[in-house]
Amino acid sequence: MPSGTADLGEFEFGSHAITAGKFTRAGLENNLRVAVLLWQTFRLEKLFEAIHEDADLLVVNKPAGLVCHPTKGDEYSSLVSRARLHLKTFVTPHLVHRLDRETGGVVLFGKSPEVARELGKIWETRSVTKEYLAIVHGHVQADHGVIDAPLGKDESSRVAIKDTVRPDGAQAQTRFLVEKRFARAVGSGFEQPFTLLRLRPLTGRKHQIRIHLASLGHAIVGDKIYGGDEDLYLALVENRLTEEQRSRLILPHHALHAICLEFDWRGQSQRFVASPEPEFEKFHAVA
Repeated sequence: MPSGTADLGEFEFGSHAITAGKFTRAGLENNLRVAVLLWQTFRLEKLFEAIHEDADLLVVNKPAGLVCHPTKGDEYSSLVSRARLHLKTFVTPHLVHRLDRETGGVVLFGKSPEVARELGKIWETRSVTKEYLAIVHGHVQADHGVIDAPLGKDESSRVAIKDTVRPDGAQAQTRFLVEKRFARAVGSGFEQPFTLLRLRPLTGRKHQIRIHLASLGHAIVGDKIYGGDEDLYLALVENRLTEEQRSRLILPHHALHAICLEFDWRGQSQRFVASPEPEFEKFHAVA
């Protein structure tokens, strides 16, 4: 690095402003070290919101649109890989349960295989309480109730992972409560009716909440598989989703959020809450 001074003025890094001004060689080197530290902090801020962390548990607010398990992408492409970055090299994160890619909310990691196995046994006993928020199309008439409908593979669908309500399926029950009914204009069109629901799955079937709500005629806003046109999902995975299709979906991700997780852990009751995505909150805040 050349000697002397240089006037570098002021520059921004993320939300941080660095005033450089006139520096000697030693001063410039020090400022570069500060920039590196800020870059490392900025990278960590991108990972997720850590709701709780102790010696055994890591609880995070999973961003909507992020897969849980590692893929061929970079180190930010999955929740597990981000958890590894968060914990650095000291601890290996063990995912205790998962959410669909487009569902955001509370996710729990164990920090050791032993802790993960202990938590897994709690999950197997069905003594875990999970609560979700969902925004659905239409006004749900009943203020509360339980959807009791067995689920199994949809053999008529082009989507391999799609299930449906079928009499020979596995037992599935979902309790729901209407938080509010509202209407809002979508795009440049007329006002449409929507309902904000609080849901508690009593069983743990794949896509259970999404299928149950669609079976009532109240599909979740933005659901590409169960919203009535499964080609929206195929277009997404085939990277051919058009702007017109995106506008029909209304929101960038389906409006389902895992807001709360409760269970007993080593003699103490644990309750973790995660705030929904800003798009989710903004959509129902109009009413």
